[in-house]
Amino acid sequence: MSNLLNIGKSGAMAARAALDLTAQNIANAGNPDYARRSLAMAEVAATSGIGVEPGTALSGVRVDRVLRSDSLFLQNEARRTSGDLARADAELAGLTHAESAIEQAGIYGAIVDFEASLSRLASDPLGGALRAAALEDGRRLAETFHVASDALDVAESDARLKTDAGVEQVNLLAAELARTNVGIARAQPGTSGMAVLHDRRDALLRDLAELSGGNASLDQLGRATVTLGGEVLVQGTQANLLSASANPDGSLAFTVGGNATILRSGSLLGGSQAMQAIGGLRTQLDDLAVQVIDTLNTAQASGTAPDGSAGQPFFSGTGAADMALALTSGSQIATAPAGSPAGSRDIGNLQALRDALSNGGPAQSADTLLFGLSSAIDARSVTRDALRTIADTAQVALSNKTGVDLDQEATNLLRYQQAFQANGRVIQAAADVFDTILGIG
Repeated sequence: MSNLLNIGKSGAMAARAALDLTAQNIANAGNPDYARRSLAMAEVAATSGIGVEPGTALSGVRVDRVLRSDSLFLQNEARRTSGDLARADAELAGLTHAESAIEQAGIYGAIVDFEASLSRLASDPLGGALRAAALEDGRRLAETFHVASDALDVAESDARLKTDAGVEQVNLLAAELARTNVGIARAQPGTSGMAVLHDRRDALLRDLAELSGGNASLDQLGRATVTLGGEVLVQGTQANLLSASANPDGSLAFTVGGNATILRSGSLLGGSQAMQAIGGLRTQLDDLAVQVIDTLNTAQASGTAPDGSAGQPFFSGTGAADMALALTSGSQIATAPAGSPAGSRDIGNLQALRDALSNGGPAQSADTLLFGLSSAIDARSVTRDALRTIADTAQVALSNKTGVDLDQEATNLLRYQQAFQANGRVIQAAADVFDTILGIG
């Protein structure tokens, strides 16, 4: 009879534990860092006792362990695809910022306006107002190069700040993962505490993958080892430091524990690629500024100003950042060919300058720069969208495997509640039998 009481008691306790775990699942249905739990039950066997026949007698049920739904393959796939998506997002964000810097400066429009002012000057080469207008448009052209150069500086600084913050975050996550490995080694397998630690581990691995694209492996206890490009970032209780330094081309060189490594994905790699692209844009912008400077200064050197003096350099500088208007007066614009007398209305040199600007000149180069940048952004947007679809698909597959199904949990609530009530009746039946036996006396 005592076995009947023990069976009812153990069954009620097991049902209550299952109800608690089901409620925990429901409460974490929207938590991306939570994996569904279930209970594994085991039989309780009694081998001795008063009135028990030799051998083993069943005496109820007990909670054996907490099972955490998991899939190593789907976890790795979700991390890999999220790292690829983070890389594409970071690179595209940097390029978009750079495109805004170039377009908002208005370089192409400033070049076109300057060419138009020179065309108007051709109608009256000695007109003071037209010369002043051409000089002012030249000044504005130089200023647009300054604006574009400064904006690229801002875009590059923003990308570098994000990568520096990302490196710091990777090191924080790596240290936390090492501490989590310590907790996993100390926790009892099959307990709720171990499940919580495994949830924490997977969340850290996901965040590390999004930042650095690291490869993760697990030992039998579930402790994680993370490598970046073959270099160990985290192993057991040890975490090495990730650092970044600038390359000559604007990209970043990464080291783990002082050893050079190459990132394969993650937002840090995307930021490095964006910085490299910005460095390339800066070179193109400087080349465009030099083209404008050389074209105008060469034309000036081949002409004569209205006062009969030789033409002086129109612009000074060696690139976009230091480009400046060198002429101080519109009367210094050399519109006549070299050797022309003072007051000449010959526009031969001005026409040569206009031809140099219009035939494969700076306007076309500026258009090529902007078109190339726009095409690069369009191509990377298509790639990013494709990677997002792949990452979303991988995440859905992982959620289907490890996420909480509210319909199933609602069914479990009813089932375990009925089991709890049934075991309560077993206890009540045993109590009634005892009362009956006592009443017989």
